[in-house]
Amino acid sequence: MKVTRKVFDAHSHIGELAAFKFYDLKEPVKPTVIEYPSSKEYLKHMDEYGIGRAMVISNYGVPDSGQPFTLNPIVIDSVHKADRLVGAIWVSGMAKDKERTEEALKHVKEKGIVALKATCLLGGTYKPSEWDETARGIWNSIVDAAEKNNLALHIHTSPGGGSDVGNALEFVREYGKRIKVHIVHMGGGVSGHIRLVPKFIELVQDGYQVYTDTTWAIGFGSRWLLHEIERTGIGADNVLFASDTPWGDFPSEYWKVEGAKISEELKNKIFWENAQRLYSR
Repeated sequence: MKVTRKVFDAHSHIGELAAFKFYDLKEPVKPTVIEYPSSKEYLKHMDEYGIGRAMVISNYGVPDSGQPFTLNPIVIDSVHKADRLVGAIWVSGMAKDKERTEEALKHVKEKGIVALKATCLLGGTYKPSEWDETARGIWNSIVDAAEKNNLALHIHTSPGGGSDVGNALEFVREYGKRIKVHIVHMGGGVSGHIRLVPKFIELVQDGYQVYTDTTWAIGFGSRWLLHEIERTGIGADNVLFASDTPWGDFPSEYWKVEGAKISEELKNKIFWENAQRLYSR
């Protein structure tokens, strides 16, 4: 398929992951099937679907918090080579990654870098009330770099663990009037969506710079969010289209929004205008 409108994919991944013996599997596997080792392969993917622009982030998924840092150079190289791409530098709030994060933050002024990316899937928490002095210092350095360089901060969310959406919402209340925070996956599941949607509308209304995308959203989740935006008139500028490629599936993520019973004006904002405004330099 090729899309019929302008699309900016605001959250996807580049670089290769080694096969890994996940959980209790007997052999290492590559569950995504496809990967994009460099900008050359990634641009072919964009051309296949007719994607206009895209945000690329280090591919990750194995239980090694140091692994995504190794792909920051590919992200930087890719956005230097292709104006259709923008990128996020991988950072971490964990003490064991402090030196890696310090090195990564040296690249925030690189051409094409428009965001920072962090997850607590691999350890740590977004919840400021649970940080020790070291964690708070690292997170403050990340936020300071985002604020000084007008970068958004992408944070993965899940319905549980350190990346729990409740922790992410506390992070937004702490820092969301200083920096733009992109909450990935709408909370990441049924309970995450139910907890996120009303709070998301409230946070936008209260002036927090909070954004989300509908990747991984269960059917009702994106439908409810988009319904609430049209019902309240709040949040139309704060939802972005994304595919989470290669962990997500571009066609299904596209039709989640394209097939929604919402206005063409809102669709155009989600597919292109919001990301173009947020992530263009």
